Amino acid sequence: MKMSINRRQISRRSILAGAAALGLTGTLAACGGSDDDSGGSDSGPVKLTYWSWAPNMEKVAAIWNKKNPDITVTVSKQASGGEIVSKLITAKKAGNAPDLIQVEYQSLPTLVSNDVLADITKYAGDTKSQFADGLWGMATLGTDALYAIPQDAGPLMFYYREDLFKKHGLSVPKTWTEFAETARAARKAVPDAYLTTFSSNDPGLFAGLAQQAGGKWWTVGSGGKWTVGIDDAATKQVAEFWGGLVQEGVIDNQPMYTPAWNNALNKGTHLAWVSAVWAPGVLVSSAPDTKGKWRMAPLPQWKSGENVTGSWGGSSTGVSTDSKHVEAAAKFATWLNTDPEALAALVKEVAIYPAATKGQSGDVLTTPEFFSNQADFYTTAGQIAATTAAAAWGPNVNTAYTTFQDAFGKASKAKKEAQFDSALATVQAKTFADMKKQGFEVTEA
Repeated sequence: MKMSINRRQISRRSILAGAAALGLTGTLAACGGSDDDSGGSDSGPVKLTYWSWAPNMEKVAAIWNKKNPDITVTVSKQASGGEIVSKLITAKKAGNAPDLIQVEYQSLPTLVSNDVLADITKYAGDTKSQFADGLWGMATLGTDALYAIPQDAGPLMFYYREDLFKKHGLSVPKTWTEFAETARAARKAVPDAYLTTFSSNDPGLFAGLAQQAGGKWWTVGSGGKWTVGIDDAATKQVAEFWGGLVQEGVIDNQPMYTPAWNNALNKGTHLAWVSAVWAPGVLVSSAPDTKGKWRMAPLPQWKSGENVTGSWGGSSTGVSTDSKHVEAAAKFATWLNTDPEALAALVKEVAIYPAATKGQSGDVLTTPEFFSNQADFYTTAGQIAATTAAAAWGPNVNTAYTTFQDAFGKASKAKKEAQFDSALATVQAKTFADMKKQGFEVTEA
């Protein structure tokens, strides 16, 4: 069953509530961010600046520039993550934010709360129809506004060593209950190996798993009041599930992306990996000896018959409220993420998995070299991506993620399910306290 976007429709002004507490004391109209901002008319030559961290994005922009000499785009390479967010907020306060911005989905609420992103709804046309509902919901934040055009997606999937599963008679799990059974069977069949690991270093993966389960970590009402619900029932279920498997000793408790983790994948002492569509690129360097031995399947479901996944990673293209050419910038952002030639270039030059459904198939998406035994890799990936649930991000994701790494790091080291539960409560408490300190009107679920 595909998960729908259940978030309440809210106005742009309500999501900006709390902006004054962050130093934005002027009126929305004064800083170019009013609900009815037209963005001006672009009748003459226009020059736009695009902040992006993606490799080779300038090559994609060059295709646009050749065809649109009246609207030229210059790509300015930036760092990703929290660094670009901080830099953008600083630039906004100085009134010189770039026209276009590459924004991770989880950073959108932070930038909207700081009035960095313009509402480009009026320039989007029928763009919505080209994306899965869940991905589109991440760009609208569940509102009637549009703050960015989805660019790439990171739907979660289940990767497993096909050869070792066959050798040890293991079944590919379709539900999380079956996942636990497979973990136990793997441990029994290969005592020195685990099905996979719980990594406290990767809050993005945990967030995606909570997203799949129906977790709504942040929501905001029509009056601008935020609700923090990181320890909601859905997320508790996820935390207790993984904590229980760690305590039972049937999955590992070591972090990912370490030499030890690479070695476990390469030697086959980790038989599977819950990851996103970009995982094949990681396996090339992390497990070079396992080429052609992996296979991908949909993420296990909480209830038999359901069909929903979460996401890990992904970004969008937004237009800043400082831009004097919002319409032109929105036109480029839409082209970049929906035009067939642009999508093909994003795949070839930038090595991303497009968010647009029509970019998730075709000859440009060649089967990953590590999955030569699965010719339908991208066909299956496209079907999974279409089931992506809408995430519920808030304005202080960095606080939640930092707290997660600390609290869940201690819990996984202790190997106690109860401590996983208390770690989740800690993330909830510190995230709520941080929002309150920043001046947001906030309550707990």
